[in-house]
Amino acid sequence: MTADSWRNLIEHIGLLYQEYRDKSTREEIETRRLQDSQTDPEISPSEETPSEAESTSTIENKAPPQINLLRNSNSRFNLWQDLPEVQSSGVLSILQPDEIKLQEAMFELVTSEASYYKSLNLLVSHFMENERLKKILHQSEAHILFSNVLDVMAVSERFLLDLEQRVEENIVISDVCDIVYQHTVNHFSVYITYVSNQTYQERAYKQLLQDKPAFREVISQLELDPKCKGLSFSSFLILPFQRITRLKLLVQNILKKVEEKSDRESTALDAHKELETVVKACNEGVRKMSRTEQMISIQKKLEFKIKSVPIISHSRWLLKQGELQQMNGPKTSRTLRTKKLFREIYLFLFNDLLVICRQIPGDKYQVFDSAPRGLLRVEELEDQGQSLANVFILRLLENADDREASYMLKASSQSEMKRWMISLAPNRRTKFVSFTSRLVDCPQIQCVHPYVAQQPDELSLELADVLNILDKTDDGWIFGERLHDQERGWFPSSMGEEILNPKIRAQNLKECFRVHKSDDSQRRKLGSRNRQ
Repeated sequence: MTADSWRNLIEHIGLLYQEYRDKSTREEIETRRLQDSQTDPEISPSEETPSEAESTSTIENKAPPQINLLRNSNSRFNLWQDLPEVQSSGVLSILQPDEIKLQEAMFELVTSEASYYKSLNLLVSHFMENERLKKILHQSEAHILFSNVLDVMAVSERFLLDLEQRVEENIVISDVCDIVYQHTVNHFSVYITYVSNQTYQERAYKQLLQDKPAFREVISQLELDPKCKGLSFSSFLILPFQRITRLKLLVQNILKKVEEKSDRESTALDAHKELETVVKACNEGVRKMSRTEQMISIQKKLEFKIKSVPIISHSRWLLKQGELQQMNGPKTSRTLRTKKLFREIYLFLFNDLLVICRQIPGDKYQVFDSAPRGLLRVEELEDQGQSLANVFILRLLENADDREASYMLKASSQSEMKRWMISLAPNRRTKFVSFTSRLVDCPQIQCVHPYVAQQPDELSLELADVLNILDKTDDGWIFGERLHDQERGWFPSSMGEEILNPKIRAQNLKECFRVHKSDDSQRRKLGSRNRQ
């Protein structure tokens, strides 16, 4: 492929990154739906027969490829195998189907970076460098709003140029994960800086919309420009965080398609590991900013009836807070039936500490007991009648008075009870076992509606996320573990569709184990060292 033809392709990518991302994930959802509909209950997922392999091949042929970004004349976003240079070269008749899928996965990483760079460039040229906007914004406001986006764009440009050069070398792409690895290690720290500023960026944007009508007017006018394709200014601001997360998933997709125990697998594993480190640092950066402010706010609200416990700590954060009903009296019978059986208490659960309070006037909380989180045990009460529905026992093995204490607590719903029990005692066995148990099968769900977590124990979901179901409630909540990063949390069951085909669930788990096998190797080495 000539340099001119490649650059011409990049320039004619018609999709902004937001559009690419949306179409790509929706195609992924549709692919899984189609595969999931090919359910054969007679077939065991662990025993594949020749006829079953044929069936799998048929499914794959019928399903739109995962990287197929809606082949229509308007998208101008091509597949690798659709490029005129590829079709005229004759390589499609030589390459194995698995190699063609791998080429498509690598090609998507490159073309999606071009789409991302195009959107970043629009954020800078259309919004950040707009003369009217410059006059309205104070220098400090502009800095908070756009952060180090110029550095991010420079890194993306350098990355894209290296990817372009690799594609120009040969019509059959040799590898891209080695380039991903080098850039992640040497340049992608700019993403951590940008994403860590997200909390302040969102707050500044809301404040500017509220306090400066001129800012609001200019942003609205700029958003209406055809260049933006109906996309909001905020969708451009969040691009770097979305891209670094998506890049990790694109490398995972390549990793699933390379030959096992090959050099390309080794390179992909290295690239994935470094990307995962950057993504985790980005997440921690966001959390750290918001957690510090939250802890200061909580500290101001607490009044200690017992010996004071210092709340603010760099290693402490809030996991869950809320009101529960406590049964009156330390030794009240479980069968007691009175109108004033319960009284309100308020719990603040941190990652290492539980604080039990009663709310008092002035938006304050009086602390009357506490315990380290590691010394908490929970037990569900069953078949106790309607008045004791959603009741569980919370046991403090060592409380603020250095003695054991028990509380009988009632939640407002079954989901709220389960959420408290799992948060208070995270090692307690759930209804279903997590992916780390290496089960052949486990209930799974695919996200079909994005979800933003509203509480600390909830999990934000992106379209096409696949999760193992660890627990579920009758009132519409699921406790899940996302396969690509093992993050856990609660979310409404209406956000997803359960994957019914055991073969697809088994395939999802198999791919997950492969992607994270380097992590398993590290864990085994660490365990060996600890035993020594």
